[in-house]
This record gives sequence, C-alpha cells and structure tokens, in this order.
Amino acid sequence: MENVLARERLARAAARLNRKHAGSLPALVFLTDDERTPDPLPAVRALPRGSLVIIRARQTSRRTALVQAIALAAGQQGLHWLVADDPELASRTGADGVHFPEERIPEAHRWRAFRPWWLITCAAHSLSACAHVADAGANAALLGPVFPTGSHPGGKALGPLRVRIIASRSPVPVYALGGIDNVTARRLDAACLAGLAAIGALAI
Repeated sequence: MENVLARERLARAAARLNRKHAGSLPALVFLTDDERTPDPLPAVRALPRGSLVIIRARQTSRRTALVQAIALAAGQQGLHWLVADDPELASRTGADGVHFPEERIPEAHRWRAFRPWWLITCAAHSLSACAHVADAGANAALLGPVFPTGSHPGGKALGPLRVRIIASRSPVPVYALGGIDNVTARRLDAACLAGLAAIGALAI
C-alpha cells in the first residue's frame, strides 16, 4: 500500500510540473531497465493513463520481446511507448517514437524527417546537450542524473539548482531523471520541467 501511495504522489508531482505541456507531452515517464526492472509489465500496468514508457534492453532479442509485451499492455492502459536506441525496431513495431542516448542525438534529425509524427526524446546531461536535442528536432530531453541514483552509482549528480537553471534556459522541454521519487520530486516544484522520469520509483 505504501508503494502504491508513493507512486501516486510521484504521478501527481509530475502532473503539476507538466501543466504548461499538458496535452502535448506526457507528464510521467517510466524507463525499463534490465537489472532494476527485469519484469517491467506490472509497473507498466500501474502507470496512469497517458504516461510514457521507454523500452530499454541491451540484447536485441529481449528488446523485441519487451516491445511485443509492452505494446499490448500500453494499448490496454492508454499509454505511449518508445523504443530506446533502436529506431528501426520502433518503426517496424508501430511505436509512438524513439529515445536516443546523448551520443546519438544527431540521428534524431534524420528520423524526424522520416517520421514527422513521432515523439522523439533524447538523453542529455548539460544545457549544451539540450540545445543539440532541440537542433535535432526532438521533442524533449531527459536530463540527469538529477540526484544520486542506483543506475549510476558514484556518478556526479546535477542537483536541483542546476537542473532548474538548465530547464529554464533549455530550448527544448526537459524531464528530470535520476534519483527521482515522490520525496525528491518536491525539490523540483519550482523547476521549469515538462515532467518526471523514473525507474526504481515506478517499479513493482
């Protein structure tokens, strides 16, 4: 019950941040992770309607299997879904779009031309990267890590102040990612964000 309430609080926090983008961008983003969410389907089914799922998997076979399972669940739940780092698979399977890591941001420009209706997001770790995301024609940047996170143990976090500055200056909408949960989200209430992205805080 406690975990359910925590996820609900996180969803409400994301919705508050998303007011300016409501109707054009989802408020809440769930990213799958090979280690932290080996079976992401329960988490996907618990997401609020209109949320976004980014499907990530290192192995092509696992990525394809996840796409097949999550596409079905997303259709039933009214969710959007993207395939990370594999635009060809996204194109073949009818995904809502694609997510690129920071090093592949320039590829977003090509896929925007091929799939103008797609939702395209990119990872970013700085204001300059956010500018590259905008130049490439992507819809939004996932900026992080905002707080210390299990995905990057020992990695340097940007912190809420720097994220607030980057988000307010970014030419593209920004989601906060990394160490996001219903507690840390409160420290971002004043940030100019499109919403929140999380792994562990949305896992079941």
